[in-house]
Amino acid sequence: MKILWLKTELLHPVDKGGKIRTYQMLKHLRRQHFITYVTLCDPVSDSPEAFDLAGEYCHRLAAIPHAAKPKFSPAFYYELGLNLGSPLPYAIQKYRSELMRQVVEEELNRHHFDVVVCDFLTPSINMPESIQVPTVLFQHNVEAVIWARHYQNANNKIKKAFFFNQWRKMRGYEKQVCQQFDAVVAVSDVDRDLMRKEFGIERVFDIPTGVDTDYFNPLDAKPQANELVFTGSMDWMPNEDAIIYFVNDILPQISAQIPDVHLTVVGRNPTKRLKTIAETNSQVTVTGRVDDVRPYINNAAAYVVPIRVGGGTRLKIYEAMAMAKPVISTTIGAEGLAVRNREEIIIADEPQKFAESVVTVLKDAALAERLGTQARNIVCERFGWQRVAAAFGQVCEGVQKRSLAA
Repeated sequence: MKILWLKTELLHPVDKGGKIRTYQMLKHLRRQHFITYVTLCDPVSDSPEAFDLAGEYCHRLAAIPHAAKPKFSPAFYYELGLNLGSPLPYAIQKYRSELMRQVVEEELNRHHFDVVVCDFLTPSINMPESIQVPTVLFQHNVEAVIWARHYQNANNKIKKAFFFNQWRKMRGYEKQVCQQFDAVVAVSDVDRDLMRKEFGIERVFDIPTGVDTDYFNPLDAKPQANELVFTGSMDWMPNEDAIIYFVNDILPQISAQIPDVHLTVVGRNPTKRLKTIAETNSQVTVTGRVDDVRPYINNAAAYVVPIRVGGGTRLKIYEAMAMAKPVISTTIGAEGLAVRNREEIIIADEPQKFAESVVTVLKDAALAERLGTQARNIVCERFGWQRVAAAFGQVCEGVQKRSLAA
């Protein structure tokens, strides 16, 4: 097949969940299909290497300059203010690009494609109104769910009102867009069923998250006692919220029983609030972006995922499982993953229960080893990227065949 793949970012550095999922998917699809990758790019922050390495996941690249306003800058807050009067959620509106829309139209007019894939909801704002090619929406999350959870967890009245406004807009936009595609791909059966129910669509397919089990495997070095780790993009609000929640509500309860417990937070672009936590709390280290997360995961005695907000599935959990780490997560953190509580992972939602679970794992070496071994086994057996990408390709082929038969 010839696939036109629409995105709003280049994939290198491959340093966050959405990028990892797309990169691995495309790297495998590229072996059997011709990929044209049309994306927005930031002429300031995207390095020449990001363009040079695009050949790893596509055959042709069309990158359209589009600089987003830096978070928490005056221009960013100005745009948020303007967005209050817009029917579009800000997370969609900020990616609007007339030039990208023109490029997509030109590609469709000049070349034959068997299917168009919109990767995440964000590029949909730049799709032509009428496309005479089968279309697939790749939903890494149900975006409305994320905003609903932000609203539910917000304590500040102004933030709560803002999140409610964004949730309302996102739900309307997401429902409308999902109904326009010939097929939607979800990353879990939970998301699949939710979109069928909430958005009134039938052609939704769930394709599980994968993991590179050759890259993520246990290293030789022994873990450090009482060391915890969390990895993720630290400029993503659900991750920031998770760490603040953990440090404020869970870590003190763990410290009461294990005084030398320590948490390392690994991930790009930590916010000012997170940096301040690390500066004032000796039990927390915030690394910022690192070239390789594996040594940090390997060094930990346990991996924590105290996420209260979010959607889709957490790649980070499968990566930790592939490295045979015992994982303690909230229900939302492990949502949509094929894992069993107390078998491959421990699920705990209340702060006290979460803290007790961490303490148990840190004190019970046999339990930690059993959880890690079973976790490694299940991801190796079921969630390699080659199998996941093949399933995605089958969805695209099915959409194409239905279009030809119509």
